[in-house]
Amino acid sequence: MNLHSYINNDVLPLLPNYPVKMVLGMFSVCTNTHIPLVEDHKLLGLISEDDVQGFDPDKRMSDYLYVLDLFFVRKTTNWIDVLEAFAKFNANVMPVLDEHNNYVGYYELIDIMSLFKETPFLNEPGAVLIVEKGHKDYSFSEVSQIVESNNAKLLGAFISEDKDDIAQITMKIGGSGLSEILQTFRRYSYKIVVGIEEDTYVEGLKERSDYLNKFLEI
Repeated sequence: MNLHSYINNDVLPLLPNYPVKMVLGMFSVCTNTHIPLVEDHKLLGLISEDDVQGFDPDKRMSDYLYVLDLFFVRKTTNWIDVLEAFAKFNANVMPVLDEHNNYVGYYELIDIMSLFKETPFLNEPGAVLIVEKGHKDYSFSEVSQIVESNNAKLLGAFISEDKDDIAQITMKIGGSGLSEILQTFRRYSYKIVVGIEEDTYVEGLKERSDYLNKFLEI
């Protein structure tokens, strides 16, 4: 996936000499949770809408550099790590830096979510299988081998839960023969949590994704 086409500059970054009242006005006309603050092409941090509400409107942003949050991804960061960064920092804007640490723009959460909806995991027909095993005892190579040895195709997989030394793996499988795949996973000491022949689980993911998109557009 080429994320570079999603780098956005619709909302220009702030400068340290910007008046607080100007920044308040910028937040009033956009839906961003944060706006980056940049000086000489370098990211100083981000100011959140919640924080700026408590600032003195007659002061400048340079008076409040100590409250900036600092988070970003790079142009080389893959889309799943970008999505993880959004979740970690609870923001709908993610600054992007190049290899020289220069600010080049930002990603919007709604755009990255749309990429997830376009993946084969959501769009290709198949079965959804969720298995569990000790997080030291499983491997993705083993999971893939089990699926493919039963003449099926692994369309996608991710760790959907990891707690109490147990990893839960959610996968989308293309092809037929789910019952044989389930038997093989059991022989390899995996616990079957969910095995769905139809796409009801994936449809639920799509509905949640659609709901999130609608929520972000409010």
